[in-house]
Amino acid sequence: TGFKGTVEGSFACAVRAINESGAFVVSVDINSGLDGDSGMGEPCVFSDLTVAIGSFKPGHFLNRAKDVMRQKIACDIGIPPVYQPFRLLEASDSARAFPSRLNFSHKGTYGYTALIGGSVKYTGAVRLAAMASAAMRSGAGVVRVAFPQSLYQQIVPSLLEATAFPLPDADGSIVFDADKMRELIHGVKTVAFGMGVGLSDGASAALSFLLKEFTGRLIVDADGLTLLSRLDREEIKGASCSLFLTPHIGEFSRLTGKTVDGILSSPIDSAKEYAASVSAVVLLKGPSTVVTDGERVYIVDAGCPGMATAGSGDVLSGILSAVLSTADDPLLGTAAGAYINGKAGEAAQQRYGAISMISSDTVSCIPDIIKNI
Repeated sequence: TGFKGTVEGSFACAVRAINESGAFVVSVDINSGLDGDSGMGEPCVFSDLTVAIGSFKPGHFLNRAKDVMRQKIACDIGIPPVYQPFRLLEASDSARAFPSRLNFSHKGTYGYTALIGGSVKYTGAVRLAAMASAAMRSGAGVVRVAFPQSLYQQIVPSLLEATAFPLPDADGSIVFDADKMRELIHGVKTVAFGMGVGLSDGASAALSFLLKEFTGRLIVDADGLTLLSRLDREEIKGASCSLFLTPHIGEFSRLTGKTVDGILSSPIDSAKEYAASVSAVVLLKGPSTVVTDGERVYIVDAGCPGMATAGSGDVLSGILSAVLSTADDPLLGTAAGAYINGKAGEAAQQRYGAISMISSDTVSCIPDIIKNI
């Protein structure tokens, strides 16, 4: 009880003996060797059932938790939380992110969104966010897909419901044009930027322009996060738009300057601290996702190993761009987007298996998930 650190010596031998026993293993409160705050720890007990005492802890969901707990339940014994609680997102929470659809409405009622990405090396990223209606399937009224104009013939055949918005380019990379960018974002509620956009000077200038002039909700992902990490933190904090950042651990390390190990050992505090410092919503990807605005925290326990494949983040960006175009509560909307993405991935894995599923399979499962919630 109250153990901290790494299991060593005779205790490590006991853990190995339990794991090799073939017995049905029940862990009380948290698996021995696993940190209750971070879900990290090696070696630790692998359990068939973990019974959390009082309530679940972050370590029941984060990092290694899903791999070492086959099933988990919470046993309420009447202990009230002594700190601000973290909230585990459920389907009913996600449903609150979607307003009711009225007959007396039109496509503009549900928001215009723009997806900006793509480069000569990465044509698939922005297509995944848009193709198969990734964003449209999540509720957006109109989607504009902006990409380097020399990629027109490669990208346009994938666009049916979405509209194409070619941008000036050089050698397959965006060349910044302020007038074109103003035209692109006119009347747009949400912009998702960065999916395969590359690290060119034009892409960097486009991001800086959006931070200064766009007044809607800006989702920054992938290459956009690398470009953002090169900016001064005060410039990020002073953005005219509402900012939503979707890093994986490596991207978050570049943004914050913290080591990967440091983030893994304290993912919630790391995400809260950075979100508060730049006045943004941070969606920190992982086996379970941490979503925070620096004060409130959602843990989204949705997703599966099959989503460890190229393009999963691009699909998430498409979903978020649509959900955030109508969600009244931006933090809840972000968490709901992560929930939809994770559950759609789980459905794809159920259909195709963890090894064979690809990101477009996740897209095909989005409608069923939204209908269910």
